[in-house]
Amino acid sequence: MAVITIVGAGMMGSALAFPARENGHEVRLTGTHLDREIIESCRRTGRHPKFKKDFPEGVIFCQTEETAEAVRDADLVIGGVSSFGVDWFGETVLPLVPESTPVLTVTKGLLDTPDGRLLTYPAVWEERLAEKGLKRNLNAVGGPCTSYELVAHDQTEVAFCGHDMDTLRFIRDLMRTDYYHISLSRDVTGIESAVALKNGYALGIALTVGVNQRLFGLDSELHYNSQAAVFGEAVREMAKLLELQGAGTLDNLAVGAGDLYVTVYGGRTRLVGILLGRGLDIDEAKAELNGVTLESLVVAVRVARAVRILAEAGKADLGDYPLLMHVDAILTEKAPVDLPWESFVFERP
Repeated sequence: MAVITIVGAGMMGSALAFPARENGHEVRLTGTHLDREIIESCRRTGRHPKFKKDFPEGVIFCQTEETAEAVRDADLVIGGVSSFGVDWFGETVLPLVPESTPVLTVTKGLLDTPDGRLLTYPAVWEERLAEKGLKRNLNAVGGPCTSYELVAHDQTEVAFCGHDMDTLRFIRDLMRTDYYHISLSRDVTGIESAVALKNGYALGIALTVGVNQRLFGLDSELHYNSQAAVFGEAVREMAKLLELQGAGTLDNLAVGAGDLYVTVYGGRTRLVGILLGRGLDIDEAKAELNGVTLESLVVAVRVARAVRILAEAGKADLGDYPLLMHVDAILTEKAPVDLPWESFVFERP
């Protein structure tokens, strides 16, 4: 039996307690400073407030002030914070983790730099830890996985990525079950970029749902031609961006495309895309969703900003990313939704 500490009691971090505990490991679900009420609720009921199923018996629930003790002797630490908790996790939690203990993060996103680079969160943490003379064994998980379906034991396939294959095999052995299937890759840039990019592009696809509701009524039938067309353009642009970032292999695109599919069909990104497609501007859409966090908006704006910098340096062509540029204009300039359909077509002799 291993000891697995999960830091962050959001839905995805909490969902990973299921395969971990069902495999017989000691699981410590540890809240952040924002999760106090969630942890108290879990202690009272044995269930996460957002789930319809109890945690496996024996999961230990810890408040944030217990983090240091919870990670000290862990065999694996799982980072379950959202992209808005990246700085907190890197500055507060990672220094507490022993150097030899592998860390697996579920946080998806990219950070852009002034010279147009797009950094994965493991790369960001590695740079910041190095400045303090610290090093950690950082790994990440990506792929099409919604938390509540993992809890329900729906068949799920993801990819774990990191620099050391033996470490990845160790983590896989701890976590895989007959419903949670895990591929392994040393291409951290490729996997993490693919699953981050899908957030912004899922918003672009969801625009078509809102546009059709605006044109044909809220109760009209779903129109799949337009969704599929934008999905195809999204995958094409994601492939170009992975090449631009120097991803090791485009096999990673399968992970990102699967994640894109899941995101289009549910969640917060779909909701905001539909509202924008109906004609709301981004401020009105955010107000309608009443403060729901939207990581997809951050990713789209950061990636578009980086691509513009690279285009100015002659290292990228904005014409290769018409969907990304339109989504960015909607978010940053409150441009009306007017998908550039003719920009998606091509001629290849």
